[in-house]
Amino acid sequence: QVQLVESGGGLVQAGGSLRLSCAASGGTFTNYAAGWFRQAPGKEREFVAAISWSGGNTWYADSVKGRFTISRDNAKNSVYLQMNSLKPEDTAIYYCAADAGWGQTKDDYDYWGQGTQVIVSS
Repeated sequence: QVQLVESGGGLVQAGGSLRLSCAASGGTFTNYAAGWFRQAPGKEREFVAAISWSGGNTWYADSVKGRFTISRDNAKNSVYLQMNSLKPEDTAIYYCAADAGWGQTKDDYDYWGQGTQVIVSS
């Protein structure tokens, strides 16, 4: 059973950067792929990025490709999301997720954090 805790959210101006962190505990983190999702008010939770257990493979939503970078440090049981060139439409609650396999839908992940709020002002 993996527990996930996100941090690093906040308020930033458009064009700025934030780095989200997700700390995992309670399981062997190298057994899990990890992903980031986000949910804006009144919208469905959507896929942002995912990374394989080794970190050797990454996947991104088209809307963030070239601006966001997912990475992980298995020695620290952590996953990160570096977000650059932020836009107001990136405003959402960002969630970390983990599962033995990876996917691009929320149903592909069994373990979730509580989320961290990101607000991008114009």
